[in-house]
Amino acid sequence: MKMNETYNRVTNESGYGKKVLSILPWNKVKVPEDKNIPHGDMPGDKIEIEDGHITKAEIIFPKLVEMIAKAADSNEYGRCVIAVCGGSGVGKSEIASLLSFYLNAAGIGSYTLSGDNYPHRIPKYNDAERLRIFREAGIRGMADEGCMNAENFAIVQKWQQEEDDANEAHVSEYGWFKSYLDAGKKALAGYLGTPNETDYDEVSTIIKAFKDGADTLTLRRMGRDESALWYENVDFSDKKVLIIEWTHGNSDYIKGVDIPVLLNSTPAETLAHRRSRARDGKVDSAFTTLVLNIEQRELHSQAHKAKIIISKDAELITFEQYSQLMDGQF
Repeated sequence: MKMNETYNRVTNESGYGKKVLSILPWNKVKVPEDKNIPHGDMPGDKIEIEDGHITKAEIIFPKLVEMIAKAADSNEYGRCVIAVCGGSGVGKSEIASLLSFYLNAAGIGSYTLSGDNYPHRIPKYNDAERLRIFREAGIRGMADEGCMNAENFAIVQKWQQEEDDANEAHVSEYGWFKSYLDAGKKALAGYLGTPNETDYDEVSTIIKAFKDGADTLTLRRMGRDESALWYENVDFSDKKVLIIEWTHGNSDYIKGVDIPVLLNSTPAETLAHRRSRARDGKVDSAFTTLVLNIEQRELHSQAHKAKIIISKDAELITFEQYSQLMDGQF
């Protein structure tokens, strides 16, 4: 018996959209002063809800309710799946938690699932795999372009040891280094956000079972080390909405999401936010910046599928407005 493929079902509940719509017009729910509300299921994850997150969630919520009602009416169990996606630091965890909080307060059972539980490797091994792929491809790229010799290798090796080998500024002094960067970027882009990095099939199986009325789901838990990986049975008998908070929540590799919600941020806004939140004044390494830029390109390529897009300035925008905002950003 495979998990999440055999299960008992909840009672059919056709026409559930009517109950969902009864939330509207929505009387805003006050978030507790300590902002301590249930959040995603990533072990050890901490959320820091700020006023800006609340503002965005309050703007998104009424429009989201209308869409949930339509999705619920099309599912015999009255269920709906939402994905809250966006770049690093944009507030996915916080806003997903708030939306779930508002739904539960209105009597619509909701659960927040963290997509970060589903990579094939724990964080430290995945970070190492990303770096290995980049560097191995970079070295091969130099060889392919005829740029590999003892002198050039010594320079690259020094940058690798200093964790500065993804720094594009080096190309202005050493033109041959472009062969390393271009090959490394291409290989890294072929890994990030793909099934090579993440078990999308497992997430899709969870979504399928949820929408098929499963009363209990077996969900993955991933910590930070080798011994912190386990599964937990979660009661979904009273849940109507599954919210997935995840950078890759709008990926083509996931099946069954009804409402992708994109929290938009331009690359410049993302960089400024990360710098403002950096501890001890430290900024991202060149490699981390490269990873984030590739992820933002992926988000951009998937944005046309989003049903709701909210800007960094907390405005609901159309895809056309989004396209204008992001024009020239990549």
